[in-house]
Amino acid sequence: MSKMKIFNFDLQKKTEAIWKIEKTPNTEVIFVFAEEDLIKKMEEAVFLQAKNVAELPGLVGPVCLMPDAHSGYGAPIGTVFAMDGTDGYISPGAIGYDINCGMRLIKTNLFFDQLKSWIRPLINKLFEAVPAGLGRRGFLKFKENDLKKIIEGGVFELSSWKNFLWEKDINHIENNGRIAGADFFAISKEAKERGINQLATLGSGNHYLEIQKVEKIIDQSSAEKLGIIAENQVMVMIHCGSRGLGHQVCSDYLRLFEKKMTGFNYRPKDRQLACLPIKTTEAKSYLSAMAGAANFAFVNRQLITYQIRKVFSQVLGKKAEELAMDLVYDVAHNIGKFENHQVPESQKKGRFFIHRKGATRSFPNQPVIIGGSMETGSYLLMGTNEALLKSYGSTAHGSGRTMSRARAKKEIRGEKLWQEMKQKGIYVKSASFAGLAEEAGVAYKNISDVVKSINLAGLSKPVAYFKPIGNIKG
Repeated sequence: MSKMKIFNFDLQKKTEAIWKIEKTPNTEVIFVFAEEDLIKKMEEAVFLQAKNVAELPGLVGPVCLMPDAHSGYGAPIGTVFAMDGTDGYISPGAIGYDINCGMRLIKTNLFFDQLKSWIRPLINKLFEAVPAGLGRRGFLKFKENDLKKIIEGGVFELSSWKNFLWEKDINHIENNGRIAGADFFAISKEAKERGINQLATLGSGNHYLEIQKVEKIIDQSSAEKLGIIAENQVMVMIHCGSRGLGHQVCSDYLRLFEKKMTGFNYRPKDRQLACLPIKTTEAKSYLSAMAGAANFAFVNRQLITYQIRKVFSQVLGKKAEELAMDLVYDVAHNIGKFENHQVPESQKKGRFFIHRKGATRSFPNQPVIIGGSMETGSYLLMGTNEALLKSYGSTAHGSGRTMSRARAKKEIRGEKLWQEMKQKGIYVKSASFAGLAEEAGVAYKNISDVVKSINLAGLSKPVAYFKPIGNIKG
């Protein structure tokens, strides 16, 4: 078995895209699902943070690092691990601040040649209808009781309000758009105040709304089952999460967990991994708040979908139903969930609490949406049986950064990038040129390399590759 040393970590090669860092008396096994070239591009902090995660109490098996992994808050973005469902621990930092940040894909029956003269007016109108950037408000005014229904009931609560929801949408959302156990009263007043006016907004950072065309169909049979029939078909992709509400939920409970940890014998090396036993009152309260933030995010993407359908209808003069603007799928990639699994390389089975931070659920025959940079494109894949056995039914979530946002803003001029993208046939509207510079393609790994790694590892199988033709950035 060949080996590789990265910083002070010894990796053993299991297959071309699966590497193993052996268990020690203090740490669990770490699996790295990536080809060698991608591993060599990872920061040292990724491995140091993964080691800290691997030392957490209550782990039932390996810590999994995805090929898009990069350093994050406490745990690397691109991390999956399982805790014992009864005696394990919960770490809010290992789920992340943007609870249920996720991807949504909408198909159309339009083709690029039909739409290319309409891209600019569509993007301009969408930029007005779906606010992007910090502090922007959505088109709806919610009362507190409406917010309670959404937080506890998720997308289904929209079924009685106007035409925000097509009935068939629910069947194409992870968990049907509702994480059970949400409690409105587990969420602080400050979190609610931050979130109540932010539904139907993108936010900032790497969040986007993108009009795309099918560049390549890789698996024709799977593509057709999902309504993707030919190259140059027009798609719409959304990437956003729970906005200020989810961020505040994470902040509130990180402070609480760090304070309450003084009553336990264990303290993590990194305070950002503050954790408490699942059975504690505080952990149960966090799970109820996290579920509420996740439901909020599902509703956020659903309301953005409503606005997208409305704008396409207004600009093109056809009903959204005539344009076949059906939801392909909506999947989360910052979330914690109780699931039944078999521990990788073990016969142990059980109900575990799975932390997925910057990682996507990849169950058999489930669509997986992996977003790339705004210059390179994105992929639709399908989950596999192998993922259940290797990574708790999980896969990558995107390209993964190679450059910090601060460095990107120093090295890249947003206005110049905007012009370059325009020359490439990608029309972009952004809340700021600085925000655009942060998300330049050079700041990210090659999305095709990431997809190649997860395909070789058996975590998900590519179905289609999409190229951007119009983009809204926060």
